[in-house]
Amino acid sequence: MIKFIGTLFTCLALIACAGNKEKKELVTGVKIGNVAPELAYPSVNGDTITLSSLRGSVVLIDFWASWCRPCRWENRNLIQTVKTFESKAFPNGKNWIGKATSSKGFKVFSVSLDQNKAGWERAIEQDQLNWPWHISDLKGWRSAPAKAYKVSSIPTNFLIDANGVIIGTNLRGNALDQALEKHSIKTKD
Repeated sequence: MIKFIGTLFTCLALIACAGNKEKKELVTGVKIGNVAPELAYPSVNGDTITLSSLRGSVVLIDFWASWCRPCRWENRNLIQTVKTFESKAFPNGKNWIGKATSSKGFKVFSVSLDQNKAGWERAIEQDQLNWPWHISDLKGWRSAPAKAYKVSSIPTNFLIDANGVIIGTNLRGNALDQALEKHSIKTKD
C-alpha cells in the first residue's frame, strides 16, 4: 500500500510538472502580451497608489498631463467610455473549482506627467475625471512611470486584462470602446 501511494504521488508530481511546462512564461514589459510593469506613486492627496491593487479588473493605464491639449480632449472620450462600460462584466479569472469569474466595469489608472500639482488637480476637477486612481511623481518628462513604460508622447495608454497583461496600446475613442467590447462578457438581454 505504501509503495502504491508513493507511486501515485510520483505520477501526480510528473503530471503537475508537465502541465507547468505548457504554461507560457509571462514577461514584464510594455508590449502586448507582457505583464505591465508595477506602478506605485503618490496620488493627489499624497497616498501611494499601486497598479497591482487593481488586479482582477480590466484597467486602462492612461498617461496624460494638464498642459497637453490632445490629452484634455481625449479625457472627454474617456469619460464617455467609462460611463458606457462601468456596468459591463469582464472576465477576471477562474475560481478554485475552475468556474470563470468576472468583475463589473473597468478602471482607469491615470498617470500625469505634470510638474505643477495645482495644475494637475485643477485639470482632474475641470475634466471631471471622477475615478480615484490618479498618480504623479511631478517630474514631467523625467517621470519614472513614463520611463518604465517608454512613453515618448502623450496621450499614451495601455489596456491590461485582469491578470495585468497588456492587451492593447494607444486606444482612443471608438478604438478603446471596440477593444473593451471585444474583451467584455457577452450577456443575453
